[in-house]
Amino acid sequence: MADDRKLYLGPKLRVLRRELGLNQTRMAEELGVSPSYLNHLERNQRPLTAQMLLRLANVYDIDIRDFVASTQEGAASALGEILSDALVRDIGIARDEVLEVAENYPGVSEAIGRFYRALSDLRRLPEQVASGLAGAPGSVAPLHAPLDWLRETIARAGNHFAELDAAAESLAGELGDDPSALQAGIRARLKERHGMAVQIVREDVLAGTLRHYDMHRRRLLLSERLASSGRLFAVAYQLCAQELADAISGQVTRAGPPDEDSRRLAGIALTNYAAAALIMPYDRFAKAAEQSRHDLPLLRARFGVSMEQLAHRLTSLGRTGARGVPFFMAKVDRAGIVSKRFDGEAWPFARLGGTCPRWDAHEAQAPDAVHTQLIETVDGRRFVSLTVGLPKEGGARGRSVIALGCEAKHGARIVHADGIDLEKGAATGVGPTCHLCERRGCPDRALPPVTRALDLHGYERTVAPFPFRRV
Repeated sequence: MADDRKLYLGPKLRVLRRELGLNQTRMAEELGVSPSYLNHLERNQRPLTAQMLLRLANVYDIDIRDFVASTQEGAASALGEILSDALVRDIGIARDEVLEVAENYPGVSEAIGRFYRALSDLRRLPEQVASGLAGAPGSVAPLHAPLDWLRETIARAGNHFAELDAAAESLAGELGDDPSALQAGIRARLKERHGMAVQIVREDVLAGTLRHYDMHRRRLLLSERLASSGRLFAVAYQLCAQELADAISGQVTRAGPPDEDSRRLAGIALTNYAAAALIMPYDRFAKAAEQSRHDLPLLRARFGVSMEQLAHRLTSLGRTGARGVPFFMAKVDRAGIVSKRFDGEAWPFARLGGTCPRWDAHEAQAPDAVHTQLIETVDGRRFVSLTVGLPKEGGARGRSVIALGCEAKHGARIVHADGIDLEKGAATGVGPTCHLCERRGCPDRALPPVTRALDLHGYERTVAPFPFRRV
């Protein structure tokens, strides 16, 4: 807060109030302001003053740095991607204007983003209609893809669902801490309270399925291919589906899914979330992460989870007053395609396209071996990136990589960053994605930037492909 910028943090304030279970009148009383003033703050009609931030910190025990942590850069990046579309690129909107809109008018930025996603869906409408006509009579694919809707919903929640975390943590308190004891406890509870048996079966019995619940015989069948972490997660999923069904259903309803496919997808995703929270209860897991300085192999072994499950959980530590490192996460396959992603507070790559080929997440890593990379964006922001290879699954030929990352300012809390000079050490220069990157002289560039005109000459060939003009 060294500068004089006005802080419009209405959405964050509203999320905090809802996490605390307060209405505007109650929070206004506790902060010593009028309900109308609090309403103005939440609607970004008034900026948060330094005095109000101190009141929030004292009354609700929040970390001001985390609360004020700027999300405008991410919003500006996404808005910049949208405004680089061929439809409006010729207007040449300056970056300062984009930053001003993202910082001072977050609601406008969100509205533009929604319109653009709708436009993208409409652009795909012919093939969707064709696909629908090829299927059942009268069926047309939904304009808003369920997976896109789910990603937006999780992003708005910061990948943290306080009610599910609390319910799963309470349930975990009745079971064992050690992974083997926990799995035995869950299996016993499924049998005694729900009449469900768990059975490990041969691969050929399930015919390519890793987990199947036989509703008729009330048996949970698990493939012999499942590792111990997969078996633990499968039984935890089944228990949460039984005992936390009301909490999960309520969360799905509040999210407002636009169609049945979205509702089912959200139900599965939130049951997965609850299962992870049961295996890695918030308070115990967050303390273990901080005490071990986020030693990934140690945490994986202690909680009996896979590296992918661990990475997901590390991105969800958003409890008020006990927030973890704001990690971003991606799962990248051998072709460089991101199949899973959580942006966190500071995703340094494009949100609407691929990632940078200079990021080591594109390279296959040995399972459980953590590779650390210091990267720097075009505008000078630095990030610590941790990549870990995943074991091959089923008949897959390629090996995927899990990548976790955060701003370099959090590096002291991560054991895998020891020995790296986070401020002055050599960093790999990366960009958002090739077609949006204006880093000059990059030999790994695959496409020219859409925001610049090419500068081609027949009498020379530069090291970097697709040379472009500075202005």
